[in-house]
Amino acid sequence: MSIGKIVLADRVLQIPPSPTLAVNAKAKALRAAGADILNFSVGEPDLPTPTHVCNAGKQAIYDGHTRYTPVPGILELREAICARFKREQGWEYTPDEIQVSCGGKHGLYNIFQAILNPGDEVLIPLPYWVSYPPMVQLAGGTPVFVPLREENGFDLEPSVLEQYATSKTKAIILNSPSNPTGAVLSLAALEVVAAMALEHGWLVVSDDMYEEISYTEGKIPHILHVDPRLRDQVLISNGVSKSYAMTGWRIGYTAGPLDVIKAMNKIQSQSTSNPAAPSQYAALAALTGPQDFPALLREAFLPRRSFFVRELQALEGVSCVTPMGAFYVFPNFSAYYGKTCQGKTIDGSVALADYFLSEARVASVPGAAFGADDFIRFSFATSLEVIGKGMERIKQALKVLQ
Repeated sequence: MSIGKIVLADRVLQIPPSPTLAVNAKAKALRAAGADILNFSVGEPDLPTPTHVCNAGKQAIYDGHTRYTPVPGILELREAICARFKREQGWEYTPDEIQVSCGGKHGLYNIFQAILNPGDEVLIPLPYWVSYPPMVQLAGGTPVFVPLREENGFDLEPSVLEQYATSKTKAIILNSPSNPTGAVLSLAALEVVAAMALEHGWLVVSDDMYEEISYTEGKIPHILHVDPRLRDQVLISNGVSKSYAMTGWRIGYTAGPLDVIKAMNKIQSQSTSNPAAPSQYAALAALTGPQDFPALLREAFLPRRSFFVRELQALEGVSCVTPMGAFYVFPNFSAYYGKTCQGKTIDGSVALADYFLSEARVASVPGAAFGADDFIRFSFATSLEVIGKGMERIKQALKVLQ
């Protein structure tokens, strides 16, 4: 081996670079140069963290909660999570069946590290959240993508699911409401997943991060309500990031069967040890204090969603499924692929997102990052005024294409 040449681990080399890096780098450069960039790429609420939550975090510091905590999180927070599950869903969990992690993403990473062996396959509905495939790969698993159709509202179709399930299937990921589509899985789809999971012994990873931000009447369907017998096959991933505007506090949590949670605790003990103590006390305040904030989010997001969808659907050649949860729209812009501007051809979502950034000063996320190149993701976690300006800029940019 030549001295001075670093050989990277194979696990890193198998992970492709994000297609959004070039767009993000360009957005930062333009902003640094003084350009007026309208940012629709941010995956976090624009409302501030509730005051009582911030105060609890500060008070935790003043009270000396600045040291290590138990690896799975402080007992009070795990008890509060159990109480929340019981109060809102009717589910019975004990604190030992809960792990608190450094954000929902960290919890999901721990899950896959704990359950996957080389060759295990994980069914991932497509479009998918960008981090699912790399996390599965880094754990030695194989992502298997189950395509969802726009014309079906991005719901999971039983006949399609059956085509991709094999004897190697270890788990399936459910994300409802979805990032990036905002789709909510139907009761019929979940009934099929439940039946197949019971029959084949699959684990079900239910990513519920956006459950509080839904625009449906009543609670959205959940796999554990469909068939409670799956209780010891389901791993619930959630957190306070979206529902309480606490993305930077980095607190997520997982509920699941005791043996899996214990394995996850082993992994966490050798990585982060524990989530930041003050953040845990802030999350405790979020879960046990006033619960009006998620409703405030929905109230703020509803008119933005309606306006954004209406404006996008009015664009020639563009289709857009109305999101039933989360705070993203995922319009299909493929009608503009192949068009050109100043000699440059729009050959996919990365090129179009880059064009929107250069020509319209609008930052978005290309659908290729979610495995769906026909689409572009925009966040409506920003003001109606900004959305209106952004749409006017997009309209003008599209008119220039030939």
